[in-house]
Amino acid sequence: MSTRSGWRLLALVLLLTAVIYWPGLHGGWLFDDYPNIVDNKGVQPDDGSFTSLLNAALSSPSSDFKRPLASLTFAANFLMSGLDPFWMKASNLLFHLLNGLLVFILLRTLLSLPPSPETEPLTGEAVPDQQTVPLALLITTAWLLLPINLTAVLYVVQRMESLANIFVLVGLIGYLHGRRWMQREPRTHLLTPGLLLCLASITVPTALGALAKETAVMLPLYALMMEWCLFNFRTSSSAMPDASHVARDKRLLVMFLVVLVLPLLAGMAYLLPGLMQPKSWATRDFTMTTRLLSEARVVVDYIRWTIVPTPQGLSFYHDDFVPSAGLFTPWTTAASIAALILLVAAAFWLRPRRPIAALGLAWFLGSHLLTGTILPLELVYEHRNYFASLGLMLAVIPALAPTAPAPEHATPRTGSLVRFGLLGGLLLAWVGETAWTSVAWSNPLLLSQTLASRAPDSPRAQYELGRTYIIYSHYEPTSPFVPLAYEALERAGRLPGSSILPEQALIFMNARMRLPQKDVWWDSLIGKLRRGPPGVQDESSLGALTQCAHDESCDLPSDRMLEAYGAAVSHPNPSARLLSMYADYAWSVLGNRKLGLQMARRAVDAKPSEPAYRATLIRMLAATGNMDEAKTQLTALTALNIGGRLGPLLRSLDAVLQEKPAGSSTTQGDTGAK
Repeated sequence: MSTRSGWRLLALVLLLTAVIYWPGLHGGWLFDDYPNIVDNKGVQPDDGSFTSLLNAALSSPSSDFKRPLASLTFAANFLMSGLDPFWMKASNLLFHLLNGLLVFILLRTLLSLPPSPETEPLTGEAVPDQQTVPLALLITTAWLLLPINLTAVLYVVQRMESLANIFVLVGLIGYLHGRRWMQREPRTHLLTPGLLLCLASITVPTALGALAKETAVMLPLYALMMEWCLFNFRTSSSAMPDASHVARDKRLLVMFLVVLVLPLLAGMAYLLPGLMQPKSWATRDFTMTTRLLSEARVVVDYIRWTIVPTPQGLSFYHDDFVPSAGLFTPWTTAASIAALILLVAAAFWLRPRRPIAALGLAWFLGSHLLTGTILPLELVYEHRNYFASLGLMLAVIPALAPTAPAPEHATPRTGSLVRFGLLGGLLLAWVGETAWTSVAWSNPLLLSQTLASRAPDSPRAQYELGRTYIIYSHYEPTSPFVPLAYEALERAGRLPGSSILPEQALIFMNARMRLPQKDVWWDSLIGKLRRGPPGVQDESSLGALTQCAHDESCDLPSDRMLEAYGAAVSHPNPSARLLSMYADYAWSVLGNRKLGLQMARRAVDAKPSEPAYRATLIRMLAATGNMDEAKTQLTALTALNIGGRLGPLLRSLDAVLQEKPAGSSTTQGDTGAK
């Protein structure tokens, strides 16, 4: 196949991908889209001024690193089309198609590499030039349409993953070209153009990609794996045509020491002391040890869900996954660890025989070293396989699609027919599952029903179904969706490991409809908060109730709300977000200024780097006449004014302090209940 024909077919593949994903673009928001985009005023700027965009860039609640590049793209979408999820999802699709283009370019370069003196041809059998493009196109098509990659497209917030992946792929393409350049250029001096291109291709895309999501920091590791599988740190020159006698290039060893090993050691030194503290795991139902055991099962599941996807596997919500309690609890833990060890051994065995397959396995396993080891992240997310799935395709598809041309008039061998049949069946299964799931994502009610049926034991899936029924009921007590909402939410609340989201939704719904709130709902909500430190969903639930009471849309019993907040903050080291919400409820709803100030101070102490908490405290202090402390807090807030992004906020607070309340004192005023 000619290169021109390959590009034409790639255009058709990209068009097919867009057509399959088109129905899903018409869906709505889901799960983490709300705190990151819908409820995040930071990514909804009034204009495109530098200050507005800087605030948008630093507004993400997903990470301490803020992921500013991804947040800026959300802000750009908002400036062009508002909070319309269609255009957000359409932008995600464009990023996915761009990644597909980059994957094709990367694979063409990979598959066209001549075998090294130490290895057999890259795929295990010679790949004629005219077959390189079809194989690259086949792998690209599979990767673009894999069902496990759907959430990186239609789940808006996971633009972070696909955007970071663009820089990873650009870096790998640049590194490959740099290495080919190094093999052609004479060693006249230390820093040759090829080596500089390799270095730039690792460092610059890593830095830029990490601004979208931290997973981009894996680029140096992926490049190292490519070096190990395909080049083995060897370079040749015109002066030394026999590459088999060329020693390993020590410049490459030093480069990876600087860009990978030393940053890795520094990162571990920074992270490990905190990760060893029990408070780092307080909001999780697993420890570091049980997480490592559990992730072995998760990674094996990822392999199954990627190659043989099922609706039950790709259920989006995986909070019903039960962590491993020990090596044989359940027994699949030990079996999964053994399977992963075999895959590592297979990568080593394949390296001199089928380097591309070895590289695919290495990329898949390596991509989970960040999200599947010691960081206290949630255990399972499908979008973590956006790059990892490319590794599996590299390992699987060349084995099923041999590229060596058959002799003229030869009868196809049975083994080849079986492999081609299996590959065709897999492609049809992948396309079919992605197409059907895209249709499900086109309608919020259909999506909620689909995901709830796929994960009947998932509290989140059942809660989302109940919440969708509430939305469709329009808070009309006579709506046929109201009984369905009660059923789904009460079922969700009874499931093991559920947060207080179901109880909060039940209370919220009845309060909005001016119907009685059942004591059993409040008892369950408070009991869950007493049993363990509240998680993010629990905090969001309390925040929603607080906002509803603040807006006077809900008549909530203050004694029950105080009991709920008291239970939530009774655990060690409550989060600044929780303390700030408690301060808002006490101050704005109860009129209890003493309690509000107390919680606001604790919120600032818990996260002194967050301007919003300190600004709230300054306003409270000014309102109660605590002017000296307010000015002290304003000085501390001014120190956070990086790049002038807090300019408008500081000016407004300064104006508040200039309007000292009548009869107030510049010393500590009365902070009693109003």
